[in-house]
Amino acid sequence: MAGLAGPIAVGVEEEFHVVDVDTRHLVPRAGVLLDQLPADRFTHELQRSVVEANSRPFIRLEDLGHDLTALRRTVIQAADGLGLGIVAAGSVPLVDLEALKISPDPRYEQMLADYQLLTREQLICGTQVHAEVDNRDLAVAVAHRLAPWLPPLLALSSSSPYWLGSDTGYASYRPLIWQRWPTAGPVAKFESAAEYDQVVGDLVRSGVITDPGMIYFDIRPSAHVPTVELRICDACPRVSDIVLIAGLFRALVARELEAVQRGPDRSVRLEMVRAATWRAARSGLEGDLVDPVEGVPGPAAEVIGRMVDGLRPQLEESGDWELVTSLARQALGRGSSSARQRRAFVRGGRLADVVDLVIAETRSEEWETAFGGPTPRMRTSLLDGYDAPGDEAIIEGTVREPYQPVLRTLDRLGPDGLRDREQRRDRYQRRNDMTFQVEGEDESRIFPFDLVPRLVPPGEWAEIQRALPQRVRALEAFLHDVYGGRQIIGDGVLPAWVVDESPGYRGSGRRIPPGTVRCAVAGLDLVRDDVGRWAVLEDNLRVPSGIGYAVANRRLMAEVLPELVPGPGFADPQEGLRVLRETLLAVGTGDPRTIAVVSGGPDDSAHYEHRMLAEEMGAVLAGPADLTVRNGHVEAAGRRVDVLYRRIDENDLLAGPAGQEILEAAERSAVVLANAPGNGVADDKCLYRYVPRLIEYYLGEQPLIDNVTTYLCRDDGDREQVLDRLAELVVKPVDGFGGQGVVVGPDASPQELREARDRILASPDRWVAQETVRLSTHPAFDGRRLSPRVVDLRAFVCLGETAVVPAAALTRVAPAESMIVNSSQGGGSKDTWLPRG
Repeated sequence: MAGLAGPIAVGVEEEFHVVDVDTRHLVPRAGVLLDQLPADRFTHELQRSVVEANSRPFIRLEDLGHDLTALRRTVIQAADGLGLGIVAAGSVPLVDLEALKISPDPRYEQMLADYQLLTREQLICGTQVHAEVDNRDLAVAVAHRLAPWLPPLLALSSSSPYWLGSDTGYASYRPLIWQRWPTAGPVAKFESAAEYDQVVGDLVRSGVITDPGMIYFDIRPSAHVPTVELRICDACPRVSDIVLIAGLFRALVARELEAVQRGPDRSVRLEMVRAATWRAARSGLEGDLVDPVEGVPGPAAEVIGRMVDGLRPQLEESGDWELVTSLARQALGRGSSSARQRRAFVRGGRLADVVDLVIAETRSEEWETAFGGPTPRMRTSLLDGYDAPGDEAIIEGTVREPYQPVLRTLDRLGPDGLRDREQRRDRYQRRNDMTFQVEGEDESRIFPFDLVPRLVPPGEWAEIQRALPQRVRALEAFLHDVYGGRQIIGDGVLPAWVVDESPGYRGSGRRIPPGTVRCAVAGLDLVRDDVGRWAVLEDNLRVPSGIGYAVANRRLMAEVLPELVPGPGFADPQEGLRVLRETLLAVGTGDPRTIAVVSGGPDDSAHYEHRMLAEEMGAVLAGPADLTVRNGHVEAAGRRVDVLYRRIDENDLLAGPAGQEILEAAERSAVVLANAPGNGVADDKCLYRYVPRLIEYYLGEQPLIDNVTTYLCRDDGDREQVLDRLAELVVKPVDGFGGQGVVVGPDASPQELREARDRILASPDRWVAQETVRLSTHPAFDGRRLSPRVVDLRAFVCLGETAVVPAAALTRVAPAESMIVNSSQGGGSKDTWLPRG
């Protein structure tokens, strides 16, 4: 899933030296340390004195920083109990080569046999940054084009001035050790990934290297994940420097991806790259660097400053500009780690002082201000046992900064206090009829509501507000087209069957006059994956519910947990109702204009919302039987109305006593149906796959937010893949809603999978399948403590002369061990804090 246009996920592999805290020498005790560390996050390296940590990929640099900090905290705590120190630096000055051994691994043992002293000398640590590039041909092209920009990144990381007890005179001596490998250095230009892979294969066949993993270029397309991998940098004592390098590298990758696709191609002079790399290794941040554009020397601060300024469009697009520029100022202001190490030696005259410095910086208390610190800022028993990769509030036991006030409040209440507030919640909901009816049940249920609010980061909400109007404008254009000239089908952009065989394609849709807004209110279900990328899971253009519940949830919180009502920096969802009312009035035709909310009555599962919306908007609440047509105009409960805000299925409206007369009135523009009949063709699960095409066709734009990859079971090739991978995919009926009929492959029983297979084979045109997204989770109170739950977000678009995303959105929460958030399937909701625009 590529998500919102622009964001590239980044991840880091960070290597650490293991030293004895008494002697300050490197020691071959990585194996003992790894026995106490989670195997999915830490691994061994070539030397027994090195441990590698692997971050998860993230979109937000702040999240990456939190994850790296948590990994450091984990390895440092394990090392403390063993009398060991952890050093994040390119080299450690105190080394006894004879006492150190390579890790017991057949691959490493073969490397020792082949390369001898070169292998034993690799007592160095680096920071590798991965930037997501799905297309391997592009990854190969970008790797070459980026070569001139890597030396400044090396200078920012320079932390290896000492080698085997001596001052080398270099800020970063590690590259000089590393580049002794036969496949190290800048990567040449290749015309394609196939050519690159051919050369790698030739090198393996030559016997000089044993496997593709021994390609040690300064930057390379990864051999095992769809990324470009930066390998030139030293390990960095400060997490903030890694985050800075990751942000700059991502921006460089984004810029070169744009340039490659624009053309023309260009070749890089590798001789200049090697020279510039040497200069960066020699100077670090304290001398000159070679300007990547001009090829002339200049002060490091000026060269890096120009690089940052040149990347401003990409940094702003990813939301990184303020953070990266701040981190760059700090890094340039304090100078390189190499310079600090030398100053430590001058002060004390001992290499042990240098080791003490890098140990201290690796576990620096200064992490506290930015990325979570060596210990979490707060501890609460509510989080005991909380483990959820990709969680929106908690990263590796660290409470994200925006959530810390929330968690402090919950911690003060404790489990007993929260259970008491839940009882208040239930009484409030019963008292205010905040209930819904499930088909087949006699008793109404109160809406499940979780007390832990969800905070959507400002940058992410801004991107959502930018992306969703584009999608709804394209779907509105599609509705006008398919109920008109069907140009998109005539131009061969969309197969005719997508429209003609859709259950939502209705003759009544053709009776809506041209120029009428067909989709005044859309509800789009968004999911956030575990790296922080948003995508649209479903479009709802018929009867989207939820905006009223977003308002009700805030009121409920104010009643039962007033300590957690957001401050002035957050939007009031009540504004969403104002936008909704203004939109509905704007599409009406009368003067003055009156709105009627058309409901199915008390037995309707969403009747609470219908009643509340009518009261808040000053609208008439009416059922189909309350509607009449007199003198050509629609009346509700004796009042003329201009807009029917339809909260029931169109069949129920048109089958009512005045249904056909209402349709005739709409055809004459005497009343506006919001939303119009026939809109179901635009939120059909089959059409969903083609929405990116609609955006390009109708708007001439690239989609700003992506779909989840979708397979149409009617297609022979897609169906074969779906049946082969049924246990990995999510299967949905084409015209389903409310989570009904959905089968989540990874959670399904063998019997459920067999039944899904039979249904697909019996009626393949009625089913689609989607890739299972590793969804983000959010804390929810389970009666004893906080536990992670899958969440989605229903955001709304109000469409009139312009398309507006109101600052009212509904977070829906899945039950434990489930991915389905619909209330009819046991899902609930929570208050959603959106930033004020």
